[in-house]
Amino acid sequence: MKRLKVLLFSKYSRRGPSSRLRSLQYLAPLRDHGIDVQVHALFPDAYLEALYGDRPGAAKSRAWGYFGRRFMQLLRRHEHDLAWIEGELFPYLPYWIEATLARSFKSYVVDYDDALFHKYDQSTNPLVRRLLGRKIDRIMRGAACVIAGNRYLAARARQAGAARIEIIPTVVDEQRYTAANTADDQPPVIGWIGSPATEHYMLDMRRTLEQVCADDHARLLLVGARPETASLFAGTTPEVVAWSEATEAAMIARMDIGIMPLLDSPWERGKCGYKIIQYMACGLPVVASPVGVNVNIVRHGENGFLATDEAAWRDALERLIASPSLRERMGAAGRARVESEYSLEAQVPRLADILRRAGHA
Repeated sequence: MKRLKVLLFSKYSRRGPSSRLRSLQYLAPLRDHGIDVQVHALFPDAYLEALYGDRPGAAKSRAWGYFGRRFMQLLRRHEHDLAWIEGELFPYLPYWIEATLARSFKSYVVDYDDALFHKYDQSTNPLVRRLLGRKIDRIMRGAACVIAGNRYLAARARQAGAARIEIIPTVVDEQRYTAANTADDQPPVIGWIGSPATEHYMLDMRRTLEQVCADDHARLLLVGARPETASLFAGTTPEVVAWSEATEAAMIARMDIGIMPLLDSPWERGKCGYKIIQYMACGLPVVASPVGVNVNIVRHGENGFLATDEAAWRDALERLIASPSLRERMGAAGRARVESEYSLEAQVPRLADILRRAGHA
């Protein structure tokens, strides 16, 4: 079988979760399926480090330089069969620029793991809504295939008139995650993993977390939050650990319960539930808001709980804190679900088939 040559236009390098999970973690196994992928990342690690650090203005000021580099990459002639685009080529630039440059592609597929279109069609800036509100729809319509991380994103692609739509969930490399092994004589650890950009969802649950942790009934472990976040809690002091790709699985394995609170709004409905999948990969029971794809991943009462309000959150957490056997049973069910549906091994053959069919279209 002839090897397929693919150009990947990712948004980030491995430091960016969306790029790492939706495309970059697939590169080695795709080679085993006869698909060679050349990566062109838009933003380097330094951009995200500045953005999440104390220099967001400096990061944004450098964006135009990164746009220029991508522009030059697109002008070069490449021997390829297919382009694989993460969302869009140029954030906040009009569709006609992308369409002009994309003419060098024989064919392209486009991947979405969040509701990128809502950054434009629901922007508070009327000029952005007017100029870019339908940009993502037009990109979807021109693709050989739209790869969507969940049904909400797939429904938008269908509405946009996409020729072909496939749903591939965001997955983990299950071999990197081992079952949690915490001490029975210690208070259970409630854990959250994320970034400074998403910690506000967790902080919305702060009062409930303080209540269930009172009197040392449980401890909090926050991975990826800002260090100063610990000082926002009263009556309990969370342990805040910096995120890194090398240590994230080990940090989750220190937890006993994983949480994923979310708001219920259009942007959140486009999320792909990756935190939940990570927790379940380590054999943790989960408590999550019933928003978007969360309701498909979490089987209420089997591998975790879906909590609709503060009272439900407190009840779910207190039940799990009080019962090691319940945590073990739900955690085992979650791990089994990851292995069958949300693992790299389960989804690589599907992605390889999508790319090969699009590349030979």
